[in-house]
Amino acid sequence: MDHTDYLKYYHLEKYLFNDVSNHFRTDGHITAFDFFCIVIWKANRSKSKIANRLLDKKLGQENLDSAAKVLTSAIFKAESSKQRLEIIMKTWGFRLPMASAILTVLYPDEFTVYDVRVCEMLQAFKDVQHKSHFDDIWCGYEKYVQTVKNGVIEQAALRDKDRWLWGKSFASQLESDIANKFCN
Repeated sequence: MDHTDYLKYYHLEKYLFNDVSNHFRTDGHITAFDFFCIVIWKANRSKSKIANRLLDKKLGQENLDSAAKVLTSAIFKAESSKQRLEIIMKTWGFRLPMASAILTVLYPDEFTVYDVRVCEMLQAFKDVQHKSHFDDIWCGYEKYVQTVKNGVIEQAALRDKDRWLWGKSFASQLESDIANKFCN
């Protein structure tokens, strides 16, 4: 009989920030299953593209489990937040929104999800993801994280500050859509 508690996957964010984060801290890497739970949580539509990226011939990985292990082990061994982001973006070719989502799950006190809704609420940082040099991306992302930390006094944890800003954006957009009868 199967003893897996499938209910835990229904609340995917809870699973990510409890189970996956703990697996990473304990094992120094995560499985493809847990890695793709993060990808699906951030942008379900991207999972095939991400799988192809992980299996890119020049990176030398034969299957998704080994690719996820190699990638997340390298992140675990990195000595700084900047190096972690650099590994996932420069070596593995991820863009800032997905890279920051992965790192937010693995290091929730250091990283926050780079999200256009949050950029709108902060009225800044929309161009950070489009910079061409990694050091410029890193500098902009560092400022983004600091602005999120300083911008929401109602919440203590970085992850909750991010959620609060996203929620504010969601509510503002829905109120506007209702006022405009969803015509815009």
